[in-house]
Amino acid sequence: MEAVETQGEAGAAAPPPPSPSRVGGGGDAVTMSSGLCKPLPSSGPRSIRDVSHPLSAEELLSPEPEPEPEPEPEPEPAAGGGDKDQMLPNGTLVETSSPASSSSLLNRLQLDDELDGETRDLFVTVDDPKKHVSAMETFITYRVSTKTTRNEFDLPEYTVRRRYQDFDWLRTKLEESQPTHLIPPLPEKFVVKGVVDRFSEDFVETRRKALDKFLKRIADHPVLSFNDHFNVFLTVKDLNPYKKQGLAFITKMGESVKYVTGGYKLRSRPVEFAAMGDYLDMFSQKLGTIDRIAQRIVKEQAEYLVELREYGPIYSSWSAIEEQLNKPLIGVSNCIGSCCITLEDLSEDMSDDFLPVLREYVLYIESMKNVLRKRDQVQAEYEAKLETTAYKKEEKQGTPTNVEKCQDRVECFNADLKADWDRWQSNKRQDFRQLLMGMADKNIQYYEKCLAAWESVIPLLQEKLEVKSEGHS
Repeated sequence: MEAVETQGEAGAAAPPPPSPSRVGGGGDAVTMSSGLCKPLPSSGPRSIRDVSHPLSAEELLSPEPEPEPEPEPEPEPAAGGGDKDQMLPNGTLVETSSPASSSSLLNRLQLDDELDGETRDLFVTVDDPKKHVSAMETFITYRVSTKTTRNEFDLPEYTVRRRYQDFDWLRTKLEESQPTHLIPPLPEKFVVKGVVDRFSEDFVETRRKALDKFLKRIADHPVLSFNDHFNVFLTVKDLNPYKKQGLAFITKMGESVKYVTGGYKLRSRPVEFAAMGDYLDMFSQKLGTIDRIAQRIVKEQAEYLVELREYGPIYSSWSAIEEQLNKPLIGVSNCIGSCCITLEDLSEDMSDDFLPVLREYVLYIESMKNVLRKRDQVQAEYEAKLETTAYKKEEKQGTPTNVEKCQDRVECFNADLKADWDRWQSNKRQDFRQLLMGMADKNIQYYEKCLAAWESVIPLLQEKLEVKSEGHS
């Protein structure tokens, strides 16, 4: 009795640390589409554990030949190594000299990329939006282009067209088949602040950028990028047969995650996962405040721009009746016109670059909270099975095995979540570093251009004063 309870507390409160396979090129990444923890082409020779992955859903996926493992170096990041910024496949700058945890996936990946360019073997872009009008509906499709050297792809390049609902199907399938991982968010389908026409050029371009980032984040992930559904999405011309097939199944993981034993309530989250939840709550609050203020700034800039555009022509019309002040007044009018153009550019940058990143991370927070909830459900099931085993100690056949499998599920969830958390934090730091530096540069350029415009008026005013002084003398 006591031994079983001790085992339960140790399993629930102190899950093992993430395997090296979850945090970079130095270990093996686990693919959820197969029943075993197998090495992936961009991973090292070791697997996390030689057991069947308890969260896999292999019976739902049609069998495909396994890719041949490609050995690659397993560099250990040197202390203080990497004094220069590097570039992610999605174009994000990465400062490898910044402090990283022992399981920093991002830094390990960057070192691999520096040593062996072949580790970056999948590149995806979304572009060329086109409007389709039919008797039943009107929709936008986007061209998805893929270049790869991976063995599981039959061709080195693919080009397909996808609409928003196809991206939504992909994300749903990733959540079902990879429930232990953080799935990047999609842009919201209809709700975009300040945009009414979802077929306008601005709306379509904003969505295209978000969809492009969505696929790039998946392509950069060491596990999600090998998902069979992702392969289908990138390569198959017509997704409809796969969508219809998917409606007939409920994934094994979907059933297990939704299952919570007899309304059992989780005792408590382990400290590290409780800290994650607290951080997400705080981060969500801060982002919400920044988003509201940024929205108000954009609105006030738009109102100011309207008034500024009315303000400039007044000086121009005034100059027509003031012969002696003609040049200075026209100069002021032109100056205000230049300021209008500069302010318009600043507002567009705020709307097109700053606000979408804030919104993406608001959605990212919801995705991470969802994964945390799933982890809690699996842990709750594990704790419930431990209690059942304690009360039915005499039934030694079957029950210990079930508890052991459930413990494996908790450990897999913990390892995957920790690795994705480290990866997300690294990406977040670099995204916001790039975002804030860009915003600072845009504001500096705005004020420099306004200053230059107003300084151009000074010589006209000085010239008029000199003429006036000569007339008095």
